[in-house]
Amino acid sequence: MIIKESQKVGKVYLVGAGPGDPGLMTIKGKTLLELAEVVIYDALVSAEILEMISPDAEKINAGKRRGNHSLLQSDTTQLLIAKAKEHSIVVRLKGGDPFVFGRGGEEMSDLIAEGIAVEVVPGITAGIAAPAYANIPVTHRGYSSSVTFVTGHESAGKYRPEVNWKAIALGSETIVIYMGIHNLSYIIPELIKAGLDEKTEIALIRWGTRPEQEELYGTLEDILDQVEKTGFTAPAIAIIGKVVGFRQSLTIIKNL
Repeated sequence: MIIKESQKVGKVYLVGAGPGDPGLMTIKGKTLLELAEVVIYDALVSAEILEMISPDAEKINAGKRRGNHSLLQSDTTQLLIAKAKEHSIVVRLKGGDPFVFGRGGEEMSDLIAEGIAVEVVPGITAGIAAPAYANIPVTHRGYSSSVTFVTGHESAGKYRPEVNWKAIALGSETIVIYMGIHNLSYIIPELIKAGLDEKTEIALIRWGTRPEQEELYGTLEDILDQVEKTGFTAPAIAIIGKVVGFRQSLTIIKNL
């Protein structure tokens, strides 16, 4: 697309809001929220972070939650393009990090194809922050030297039909699954079939880093029963591996 010099075209900032705790929002991201003329935000962005947005800015909810999409992805992209042609600073505010299961790469490609400048402002991803708030290090010299981040909710028509759970089970000591709570009944048997011991520990963390953070602990053998009994639901991530047991060593140290 050729843009005439007289045509007003702004810049879109893909900003990561982090996992929810407003204290984890980057200074650069907060500054952009204060300067933005338009902010198009996702469903999982916390209310405290939304309060950082300039009162003069136009705020648009483009949130996507299971079974309830405010805007389709294609509509969101078209909205970003339209707003960038009307305003100088447009912020696309995403939960976590834009490039970690946030569709930031898709939006960036579409915007650049339309001749619109884009800048990414990384955010802290839930796969690191939520375990940390539960005293679970995703890597630890005594427990795990590798970690894999994987989505448990795959879209149709993607670059490959399914996650290779066997490769993940055999190739990583810590597995962090995003958006996988609804598919655990499929994922866990696949991991066990691939070679993971049924006694492998697993933690589910809901609303990570927020005051309402909830945790559910178990093993691959019993976690599905616990989920059913407690009614544990999304939004949550799963952490699988020996690192989940690290919190128990902290309890022992505290009691010494």
